Amino acid sequence: MKHITVGFSIHRPEMVAKTAELMERHEAIFLEEPPGKDFEKMLTGAISVDDYLMPLDLEYPAFSRQMCDLEKQLHAAGKELIQAEPFYEALLAIHDFFARGNTPDELDSNSLPYYVYLSERQATGALLNFYKTAAAGSFDAVVEAVRQFARADAVRFRLRDSLRAQEIALQADSYASIYVEAGTIHYFLWRELHKLMSHSHRVKPVFLDRLIAIEAKPRQHLYSPGDQLTLFYIFHPRKAAIEKETLLAARSIIYSKIIHKEENTDNGKSFFHMTDEKACIRMVKKLSINDCRRLYELIRQVQTIEARRIVENFLEMPPFPSAGPPIVA
Repeated sequence: MKHITVGFSIHRPEMVAKTAELMERHEAIFLEEPPGKDFEKMLTGAISVDDYLMPLDLEYPAFSRQMCDLEKQLHAAGKELIQAEPFYEALLAIHDFFARGNTPDELDSNSLPYYVYLSERQATGALLNFYKTAAAGSFDAVVEAVRQFARADAVRFRLRDSLRAQEIALQADSYASIYVEAGTIHYFLWRELHKLMSHSHRVKPVFLDRLIAIEAKPRQHLYSPGDQLTLFYIFHPRKAAIEKETLLAARSIIYSKIIHKEENTDNGKSFFHMTDEKACIRMVKKLSINDCRRLYELIRQVQTIEARRIVENFLEMPPFPSAGPPIVA
């Protein structure tokens, strides 16, 4: 039977080696990115990886460079590489539409771009409101802003994953084995692919962090409290669980202050980011809503290292083993 592997992973350099092992076992790889005009040139070496990436707005540049190197190797080995992210492809088209002098009112209300525009506008508006509230608002106001953003983001994720599943399904019959690249929060994508393709394909989710957990203990999933809140809204959009939602939102505020943001480029030798995320998840799971309220006033104006120290002292926990300070790409 044909099969599809949905590989869930964090987008960090330490995950590239394990990603390569899985991708190499499949005939076709669907990448989590919209089509790029110079993608084929990059794969064949007609242009360099750095030239290909230069015009792109990259959140994780070291990861992106290493993935491009991997994609070139896979292409040379005869693998089919397909960029498939229709939500962002539509979003880029909308930006071009506006750049030509058009307005949102001119979008066809029955078209896909219109729904992409609405979901993006609502999520971006909720995010901006969170930033504004976090700058001067009370703890309770910030918690509520987190909840509102997670709800809007969940709507965007449902649309994004649904569109991506549909595009992959349209091409799936051409291949005996498919690997689908996905960030850890895109679990809804697996469900949608299973609904569309289970009659003809075995659709299997694989969490790469669990494959590496033997090397980077303790075993634990990589869903931060913010991701858990968003996933709750994705899968239960009409369900209300105020106490649970509020606690996850509060923990996510503390988590965002203590997690290392800079990209570490040790190439997986220490699994720095996976270890760090697990440590932060382990810490915030111990916090009550009142703990978060007390800590928020202590850490809201300090940098990551100091915030981490304050939370560790608050919990009377020894510092989690670390690879040292992050190496910035």
